[in-house]
Amino acid sequence: MKRSLAKPAAGAAAVLLLTLTAAACSSSSSSSAAGGSTATGGSTSGKNYKMTFIQGVAGDGFYVTMGCGIQAEAKKLGNVTVNIQGPSQFDATLQNPIIQSVTAAKPDAILIAPNDVSASRPPIAAAMAAGIKVVLVDTTLSDPSGAVSQISSDNVAGGAQAFKAIQQLVPGGGEVLVVNVKPGVSTTDQRQQGFVAAAKADPKFKYVGTQFDQDSASVAAQVTLAALQKNPGIVGIFAANLFSAEGAATGVRQAGKSGKVKIIGFDAEPDEITALQQGTVQGLIAQSPYVIGTNAVDQAYKALTGKPTTPKIGTKFTIITKDNLSSAASQAAIYKTSC
Repeated sequence: MKRSLAKPAAGAAAVLLLTLTAAACSSSSSSSAAGGSTATGGSTSGKNYKMTFIQGVAGDGFYVTMGCGIQAEAKKLGNVTVNIQGPSQFDATLQNPIIQSVTAAKPDAILIAPNDVSASRPPIAAAMAAGIKVVLVDTTLSDPSGAVSQISSDNVAGGAQAFKAIQQLVPGGGEVLVVNVKPGVSTTDQRQQGFVAAAKADPKFKYVGTQFDQDSASVAAQVTLAALQKNPGIVGIFAANLFSAEGAATGVRQAGKSGKVKIIGFDAEPDEITALQQGTVQGLIAQSPYVIGTNAVDQAYKALTGKPTTPKIGTKFTIITKDNLSSAASQAAIYKTSC
């Protein structure tokens, strides 16, 4: 997730090339309060296919960018119509009714970022049982059986990369903290896993735990401030998604430790880029949501047309710092607010 967001190892100053498809996004033809929109391919021939993209959360730049990739690939194919919907919060209790409603509409395929590894399984399984092709994007399920493909960043590697960035920023070592969303989200669980394993492997650093913020920047600020008061030796924080990074930066500022405590965030929303420019965040790990989107449409289309599919696809990420922000690769990695 943003928060997705994924799916190599180098220092924080090194940029891993992000290959983004250059196709332009098609414009949205309709929208709803639930975040729905529809994109239709240009010229159509033969059988037409209907796909629905169910976002992890509506309005998030990661999923907006993924949707742009999805719409562009649908337009390129020419006989695919895509509808986009998403919950107002990253919450399975809000997303599951959308899955059920979409299933009842019987699209040919659903491209979905599940909100919970377990709670999201029943309605998705019901969609598959109804004959709908399902592609899991960004997040996944504890039991992904039946899905056409799983497409995401290498989130474990991304977490390890975040720790390497802190190593470079604070070579003398110290205590490190993780600010995360909540347990049960596959992508952020994996980021935490990668970061913690890397931190524990370096004797100069001490992992002091993970604080969860329920995907709320205000809660992230509160738990960060409390952690800094409890553990004044914290030198680095890994914020596992957008709101975690925003809140961690606020908490560090409130503690009077701006610049002293280094923050590495995940994703590359415009607000995070601003924080990077202002120095409140020292590094960002940008995923490739546009590429995840194009791959998702391609895999669903192959499944619908009887062609072999790829069970798992991992996409790369770009490490963005203030020093390399102006590079072409970094600029291309910044998430979109619209297509």
